[in-house]
Amino acid sequence: MVADRTAEQENETDQKVRAVEDVGGHGDLEMAGCTLEEPVASKRLPEEAKEPRKWIWSIMFLCFFGFMASIKPGEPFITPNLLSTEKNFTKQQVTNEITPVLTYSYMAVLVPAFLLTDFLRYKPVLVIQGISQVVIWILLLLGTSLIEMQFMEFFYGVTMACRVAYSSYIFSLVSLNLYQRVASYSRASVLFGVFISSVIGQLFISVGNVTYYTLSLISLGFVSFGLVLSLCLPWPKRSLFFNQARNQEHREVSAQVATKAELDKMNPKDGGLTTALSTCSASHWKDSIFVHMLMELRTVVKRPNLRLWSLWWVFNSTGYYLVLFYVHILWSNFSTATDKKNIYNGGVEAASTLLSVLTSFIAGFVKIRWNIWSELVIAVITALQAGLLLLMGTTNNIWVCYTAYVLFRCFHQFLVPIATFQIASSLTKELCALVFGINTFLGTILKTIINLIFADKRGLALDVDSQFLVYFIYFALLTVVYCVSAAVVIFRHFRSQPKKQDGAGPQSKPFELSNITAEVEPLSSSNNAKT
Repeated sequence: MVADRTAEQENETDQKVRAVEDVGGHGDLEMAGCTLEEPVASKRLPEEAKEPRKWIWSIMFLCFFGFMASIKPGEPFITPNLLSTEKNFTKQQVTNEITPVLTYSYMAVLVPAFLLTDFLRYKPVLVIQGISQVVIWILLLLGTSLIEMQFMEFFYGVTMACRVAYSSYIFSLVSLNLYQRVASYSRASVLFGVFISSVIGQLFISVGNVTYYTLSLISLGFVSFGLVLSLCLPWPKRSLFFNQARNQEHREVSAQVATKAELDKMNPKDGGLTTALSTCSASHWKDSIFVHMLMELRTVVKRPNLRLWSLWWVFNSTGYYLVLFYVHILWSNFSTATDKKNIYNGGVEAASTLLSVLTSFIAGFVKIRWNIWSELVIAVITALQAGLLLLMGTTNNIWVCYTAYVLFRCFHQFLVPIATFQIASSLTKELCALVFGINTFLGTILKTIINLIFADKRGLALDVDSQFLVYFIYFALLTVVYCVSAAVVIFRHFRSQPKKQDGAGPQSKPFELSNITAEVEPLSSSNNAKT
């Protein structure tokens, strides 16, 4: 139960999709032809060149939608609301019975949402997300039973899983050369919405002294307006996977039908073409994008750099989101249910959002030889996060806990853009999207297992203080693994250094995020990996 849990998903998802499109110029997947050749298609101008006004207004409307959909002033105060006299749930119920449902729901909905986003071309999934948001706040307004709050968490999981649709939607509006700039606009609008939402919520609680019921009612009004805006979004005609393949197949079938009609006129008794068309259709799935990408995943796991950052994404993001889900329950240890004016959840979330954006921006200017020092950098930051978790779980000062949380988020957000570009810089956009999707799904499975063992009432049902001790041990173990890996990599590098100097071989240049160049030819269905 965390104020910006959906915003965090949007943040990272948007960075992932930005990276997917930033490397899109490395080469597209090629669809193998069948027995009949497709006529050469005429070159078409981009949509933004044909209708510049329509394109600009579409981007402005999408950013406005992202901003409005992020304004939920009551979100930082959901946990205090559940623990207050208005809802009157116990801390044990919130910790061990309500909050774990979020992780289970997210795992169950993630894969269908990922596939339906592309198959249905984004807009329907954004509408589903808007409906889920409305249901969440209706349940918070009217719900009083445990099962109703569990359903509220279920729909939070649906909302988080549908976040990918917003970031991917931009791909259908602009060409690849404009994607990075437009993606920055959409991400900034969402983060600004999260910041404004947190500030408004904090002002309502600290200055206005409004009730949690009133705050939930205001949030319901904002998300309802966001649902209306999602219904007004234009429906894209293309997407990254399914609809590209569908358009390709449609063009092939149209050409084949036209050719068949001409041949039937010349030779009505000739059935050879029909057999060829049937064979082509039956084997079409073998040339699909997904089949090629699944075959190439074997080469992805063989690359040390891609393997390292993918593992970081799975394991460290798992611990990161578990902390975000339960930190508000930890903060409730420092305040009473009736002492609303001393609850500063909204202000802390606003500050952590701004500082996280700043650290992500700074990461783009870091110059370092990541093939040598990646493990060491990850080990140091993971160790710092482990120390902050220990501090959060043992301190008796709420402001120390707030500060540790802000720093914990900043350290994670510093590595997110680095991991994103390290993974994406040598992959095609389609394969990159699949790799990030698999990493996210594996991390969700790990979160579910940890939740089931330590948090769920069917497991150990630990209290929140004990859970943060578990998270500290988790990050400490990761630190040990990263340190050992860093020692091995650095030892091998310096051991082989004299040999490189004797051979007068060129030294690798530092890797700079702001000017990415692929170290190897990107993987695609038409090119094998260079190993």
